[in-house]
Amino acid sequence: MVAGGNAAPGFYDAALQRRQTLMGASGPAALIKNGKVFMIAMFACIGGLLYGYNQGVFSGVLTMPSFQRHMGNYDSNDPADQTRKGWLTSILELGAWFGTLLSGFLAETASRKYGILIATFVFILGVVIQTTAISAGHNSILGGRFITGMGVGSLSMIVPMYNAEVAPPEVRGSLIALQQLAICFGIMISFWIDYGTNYIGGSGDSQHEAAWLLPICLQLFPAAVLFAGILFMPFSPRWLVHHNREEEARKVLANLRDLPPDHELVELEFLEIKAQSMFEKRTVAEHFPHLRELTAWNIFKLQFVAIGSLFKTRAMFKRVIVATVTMFFQQWTGINAILYYAPTIFKSLGLSSNTTSLLATGVVGVVMFIATIPSVLYIDKIGRKPILTIGAIGMAICHIIVAAIVASDRYSWATHKAAGWGAVVMVWLFVVHFGYSWGPCAWIIVAEIWPLSNRPYGIALGASSNWMNNFIVGQVTPDMISGISYGTYLIFGILTFGGAAFVWFFVPETKRLTLEEMDVIFGSEGTAQADFERMEEINKEIGLDTLLRGAGSGSGVVGTEKEHSGSEKEHHLEATAEHE
Repeated sequence: MVAGGNAAPGFYDAALQRRQTLMGASGPAALIKNGKVFMIAMFACIGGLLYGYNQGVFSGVLTMPSFQRHMGNYDSNDPADQTRKGWLTSILELGAWFGTLLSGFLAETASRKYGILIATFVFILGVVIQTTAISAGHNSILGGRFITGMGVGSLSMIVPMYNAEVAPPEVRGSLIALQQLAICFGIMISFWIDYGTNYIGGSGDSQHEAAWLLPICLQLFPAAVLFAGILFMPFSPRWLVHHNREEEARKVLANLRDLPPDHELVELEFLEIKAQSMFEKRTVAEHFPHLRELTAWNIFKLQFVAIGSLFKTRAMFKRVIVATVTMFFQQWTGINAILYYAPTIFKSLGLSSNTTSLLATGVVGVVMFIATIPSVLYIDKIGRKPILTIGAIGMAICHIIVAAIVASDRYSWATHKAAGWGAVVMVWLFVVHFGYSWGPCAWIIVAEIWPLSNRPYGIALGASSNWMNNFIVGQVTPDMISGISYGTYLIFGILTFGGAAFVWFFVPETKRLTLEEMDVIFGSEGTAQADFERMEEINKEIGLDTLLRGAGSGSGVVGTEKEHSGSEKEHHLEATAEHE
């Protein structure tokens, strides 16, 4: 049943080798050759920057004296008011959860391009509402951040999808990783902008309202650039094919690759996209025949009906557990407690000056950005489980050390400044461990464990778990810091140790694992095989099989219809990366 990795090159090996012959292998040279696509992806990743900026900017704003004066008991240090402060922060994540649920429908009905446009408009509307807080107070912050969150949640799903679909397979992974770097970059610059604007009018009681209003307003500039610029970006070729605009799709592909429309590479990629589109339509027709027509209402219902079907078999439910629980543990490492409340946390660790705590927060952004880069380079070489397990153990140890320091010295920071800085360093080290491990790797696990026909719905379910747990952590953290002090870090530490155990004992290593092998592990043998047989039938029907066999006979690429190797299935996984 399980195809070995050393089997002879099969059909999709032929596609991969033929493309490499025509275009070249992956790597920096491929990015240079695909310069137009790279620039389009860089532009679209402004959406990731906005996502990251929003995650970080409010942490500094919450500690600014001028903002606290405007918010009253919604941003005070009184233990009785910490729940309100939690709502002020976490309502963004609640909005993002709703935005994520709607993003699939938006991207499919309006297109990826116009989906980004609509999400950016919603984002801008939310920011504008927040700026009225100078006269309207906390209600405009609450309403504005919820609406901004809806835009952020949609952008966090649609932008990677758009980048994956305009990119050729040779650079798809790099361009998707670009989104994660853009998010980390947004977090980093938000922290340093907070640090700079904190000086407007002085850093004490004389501080001007512009100190907190400017960081909120600054995000309007990149959002306006994205809103205007996306109008000049191409449609996704995959979306065009899926909606029967095939000639337009050919022209867009040719333009993106800087090749003539009749070039073999354009034809090869076009037929692969068409095959994937037909596969999805036939899968829906088989599993959900009443939703086979591409109407707006059917598209809206399909994502919920399809997600519901994942809970109906034991084997698929195991995948649901892996995806949702992995995202549960990712959020309960406490990473977003750090990102949302870093200056508050650093103050509680003895950094009495707001300026010093904001400076320490800026370092968080820098180390997280740098720590993310190695994972992009080595994840496929080392594997997912070792990185996730080592990262979780490292984070948990940091939490336990911080808890011990806080328990020992929380009433005497003035005479134990070295202990306070030791705790700060542990927080920085915690962020490093998250940056190379659970930040990118948790999303990879969630994307890889699903059969081809269930993958987009499984990823959506994982994203939903991520945002909902994100919301809960943001809501309860102020109460935890105020009420149980060092117990906050003990809880996060214990849960993070639990995350390490869960990954080690219950999550399979997905590096180089074929979809059939995944079926055997989860007990749903045959699901992937049925998917592959359907795809093989489509490939023959549209002539992709003939194109590759003809090219293979002239270029030393040998394959027969029965030679479906592990590499073939891995290519299927790569070919559906556009759903991420």
